[in-house]
Amino acid sequence: MWSLYLIFGLFAGICGGLFGIGGGSILIPIFVYLLGFTQHQAQGTTLAIMVPPIGLLAALRYYWQGNVKLSIALFVCVGFFIGGLFGAEIANRINEPLLKKFFGVFLLLVSLKMMFGK
Repeated sequence: MWSLYLIFGLFAGICGGLFGIGGGSILIPIFVYLLGFTQHQAQGTTLAIMVPPIGLLAALRYYWQGNVKLSIALFVCVGFFIGGLFGAEIANRINEPLLKKFFGVFLLLVSLKMMFGK
């Protein structure tokens, strides 16, 4: 199961490097729809992934309420770190108009899933 978390982190890192977006756009839907997290757990765990130094205080608040799955956050963080390198490399090889289209399609698909998915 830990390898799956690492893969999710790798995917989020690639998208982060490729599109310049944070883990919340990618990881929160994965955590809620694929792993069955509550919305609070998904947000708290995502903040824990980005702790140094971005979300430290917010992540602590979620952690104190029992809404951070720290062991999962650590594995996803490693994948995200490595994936970001690959995503940035890919993004720098794609021309700007095409990259904008890829980004728009990605956000559209996520938004449709969030609005109409279970």
